[in-house]
Amino acid sequence: MSLRRWPLGVLVVAAALLAPSGSALAQEAGAATDKVLRVCEDPNNLPFSNRAGEGFENKIAELFARELGWKLEYTWFPQRMGFIRNTLRRRDPNTNQFACDLVMGVPAGFELASTTKPYYRSIYALVYLKGKGLDSVQAPADLIKLEPAKLRALKLGVTGGTPPADWLLKYGLFNQVVSYQTQSGDPERYPGEIVEKDLAAGKIDVAFVWGPIAGYFAKNAAAGMALVPFEPAPDIHFDFRIAMGVRFGEREWKDRIERLIEANRGPIQAILAAYGVPQLDEAGRLMQVAPR
Repeated sequence: MSLRRWPLGVLVVAAALLAPSGSALAQEAGAATDKVLRVCEDPNNLPFSNRAGEGFENKIAELFARELGWKLEYTWFPQRMGFIRNTLRRRDPNTNQFACDLVMGVPAGFELASTTKPYYRSIYALVYLKGKGLDSVQAPADLIKLEPAKLRALKLGVTGGTPPADWLLKYGLFNQVVSYQTQSGDPERYPGEIVEKDLAAGKIDVAFVWGPIAGYFAKNAAAGMALVPFEPAPDIHFDFRIAMGVRFGEREWKDRIERLIEANRGPIQAILAAYGVPQLDEAGRLMQVAPR
């Protein structure tokens, strides 16, 4: 996930952050009493979230708030190093209340939070502009089959440390990589720029990105773009299951969120489909879901 989405696998976790909160049960009781769903989110990270509420995580949070009959509030912080410390684990010094109670998207098993059962599974993909000589690429393997001179001329945009970077290295294509950072100190920057700006402008010929980013920006691009998902593979881990995160020790709150996920799997899948997110079933096959 950019990671700013965590499936990029580059966040360094601090052991000190793993200790559960001693007042977890009190916080759970407070959340249930004041009937406010407090969500921890990134203010500028479409298709996941933004301050305008335009991301799919915003829409799922709105769905949950309606189901609960609660008010929805956000705590905003860029998803980079320190995100959990400054959101899910941060207390108001005056009230001692946590800033927020739910992170909408983390990898299943994420070490800095107690994760729910996964609510979707997606996969990395490559994206290219249609009509620019790459239309024969219908699967990642087709890229390797291109005429050698044509293949070697391509500029390949990829974030270092991600599964597609390993794939490009495996096939000897790393010398033509345009490398992108996983995190930036500029809050106005966002991972989708690789597709929305650089691919669209011709600065790169192929973008290799996390599926939700690839699907959303390819779907909404002014110029026609092709989305080509990878397939689950034994040697390179392209697919990830995404869950929600709560604080350690908040068993009742976690159970409540899991019940919301189970009761709303259909609507959640439809929201994801509306954003172009490639979704995999338990067998690793792409699902065909009608958008909401």
